[in-house]
Amino acid sequence: MKRLLVACGNGIATSTVVATKIREKCEENGVPVMVNQCKLMEVDSKADDYDLLVTTGKFTGGTVNIPVITAISLLTGIGEEATLNQIVEELKK
Repeated sequence: MKRLLVACGNGIATSTVVATKIREKCEENGVPVMVNQCKLMEVDSKADDYDLLVTTGKFTGGTVNIPVITAISLLTGIGEEATLNQIVEELKK
């Protein structure tokens, strides 16, 4: 099972929307995933425990050793399907 961390400004509202969409897309594609949420400022201390970081904004808080996907499209709806496909493909690796 892959582990995914979703980070937004406060770790509550927007990350919940994004996490739900990712869970649904992964389920549709048969990709088992565990999704957790956090604040952007917590990413540096948590990222090492995950396979992928998805953010709802520009991550500038530090460096992480896992792939990072910016997923603002999951909030705006513009390019949403492409972003979800990118996330699924990364989790299949």
